[in-house]
Amino acid sequence: MYRSKFANQDIDDLFEAVTKLETQEECYRFFEDLCTIKEIFDMSQRLKVAKMLEEKIPYQEIVKETKASTATISRVSKSLTYGADGYRMMLKKLHNEDQ
Repeated sequence: MYRSKFANQDIDDLFEAVTKLETQEECYRFFEDLCTIKEIFDMSQRLKVAKMLEEKIPYQEIVKETKASTATISRVSKSLTYGADGYRMMLKKLHNEDQ
C-alpha cells in the first residue's frame, strides 16, 4: 500500500471521507463546504492541464486554453514525470469510464 511522506491521521480521515462520496452532487456539496471556490477551480485546472500534457499538447496551447501559468503547467508536468502517479492513475480511470 502506498503511504505518502506527509501522511497523518487527519489527512487519512479526510481521504476516507472523500472515498465515501458517491455522486457528483455529493462531491459538489462537500467540496463547496471544504474548499474555497478558487481552490476547486485550481484543482480542476491542474487536472485539465494533466490531461492536455498526456495528449502532448504544447505549453502555449495549454496556457491559452486553461489560463494556467507556465509554472503550474511545469509543476503538473513534473508530477506526471516524478510524482506518485496520482494523475496517471486518475486519468486512466477517467479514460476507462469514457469507453
